[in-house]
Amino acid sequence: MTTEAPPTTTTSTAPTARRLWTRTRGVVLAVVLILAAAVAMAAVRSTARHGELDPRSADPYGSRAVAELLAQRGVSTRVVTTLDAARTATGPDTTLLVAVPDRLTHRQQTLLHSAMADSGGRTVLVAAGSWSVERLAPGVIADPATSAASTLAPACALPEARRAGTADTGGVRYTTAHLDADSCYPSERLATLLRLPAASGSGDTVVLGAPDILYNDRLDEQGNASLALQLLGSRPHLVWYLPSLSDASGAPADGRKGFFDLLPSGWLWATLQLFIAAGLAAFWRARRFGPLVAEKLPVAIRASETTEGRARLYRKANARDRAADALRSATRTRLAPLAGVPVAQAHTPEALLPALSARLSGDGQDLHSLLFVPPPGDDAALIALTDQLDALEREVRRS
Repeated sequence: MTTEAPPTTTTSTAPTARRLWTRTRGVVLAVVLILAAAVAMAAVRSTARHGELDPRSADPYGSRAVAELLAQRGVSTRVVTTLDAARTATGPDTTLLVAVPDRLTHRQQTLLHSAMADSGGRTVLVAAGSWSVERLAPGVIADPATSAASTLAPACALPEARRAGTADTGGVRYTTAHLDADSCYPSERLATLLRLPAASGSGDTVVLGAPDILYNDRLDEQGNASLALQLLGSRPHLVWYLPSLSDASGAPADGRKGFFDLLPSGWLWATLQLFIAAGLAAFWRARRFGPLVAEKLPVAIRASETTEGRARLYRKANARDRAADALRSATRTRLAPLAGVPVAQAHTPEALLPALSARLSGDGQDLHSLLFVPPPGDDAALIALTDQLDALEREVRRS
C-alpha cells in the first residue's frame, strides 16, 4: 500500500511579524501610556515639590523664608540629613525640627526619642502620622481622618498660639492622654497642634499637624509667620532634620539588613496596588461566569468558516494532538462505509484495519500508525499527516 501524498504546496503556520504586532499592540500601547504617565507625574512632582520643607530652598514649598526671618532674630539654622547628626545636635539650647517623621524606621524613631527625652530642648514634629507619632511622642494618637479645614483658631491657652491667632494648621489631628498638654487649633474637637512638656527638665515636644505654616508661599498668610517664628525661635539654635531614605543610622548593630529593610515603605504600597490592579484586570478580562448557554445563531454560518475558526483555536492552544484526533476521526468515519465496516465500528482498530488492508493489500501496521497513533510532534508533522490522510482516502475510493 502506498500512503505517501503527492507533492503539495503548504502554508507556514509560524506567526508573522504582522500577526505578532496585531496580538501585542494593545499591551504595548498600555505599557507606553503607563510609562508616559509615570514620567509626566515625576516631572510635575519634581518641579512642584522640589526642596519641600528645606530651609535652603526658595521654591513655593521650601522653607527658606522662615530660616531668613529666624536668622534676623539671631537664631542659627543647621540642616542635617542623618539620624546620628540629629541626635548629636540635641541640647537644652537647641530646637530640633523633624521635617518628615514618617520617613524614619521604627528603630530610628526609638533612637531619636531617647536623644530627645534627655536633651532638655524643644522638638517639633511636622505632620507626624500614626507610623511615627506614637514612638516620638508617647501618649499621642494620630486620628486617621485629617482636618477638613486648613485655617483654624487657637482655642487654647498656649501663649505662642494666642499671639499668632488663626493659622494654617489643619492637617493631621491628634488626641493625647497627657493632662498637662496644650491642645490647640482644634478641628472637630481634635487638636492639630500639641505641646507636651517633658517629664523632667525644661524641654518639650510640639506636634504640628500640617507643614503649611513653614512653606514660603504660605508664610505671609494668617498668623503663620508669627506661629512658626515662636515655635522655632525659642532657642538660639535650630537643627532642621530632613530624614533621608539612604540614612543607615538606624541599621541593626551587626550591620545586616533584611530584604524588607532595603525597600522604601512606598514600594510596599505600590506592590499592593499592583496586585489590586491585576485582580481587577483579571475580573474585567473574564469571559464568562457560569455554565455555557446555547444560543441560536441569527445567521447561517458556512461550514468552512466554522472549521477555520476551530482550527485557529487549536493553533492558539498548540493542541496538535486534538487537531490530529479530529482529522483521524473524520477520516475513519468516511473510510468505514467504503471498506464495508459499520460506522459504529469505524473507530475500532480490530474492525477497521483488516478491512482496509484487504481492500488495499497493504500493511496494517502502517495504517494503524496513520489512522490512530502517534500524535504529531510539530506543525509540519500535522500538515504531513493531513496530506497522508487525504491520499489514503483517495486511494480507497479508487480501489
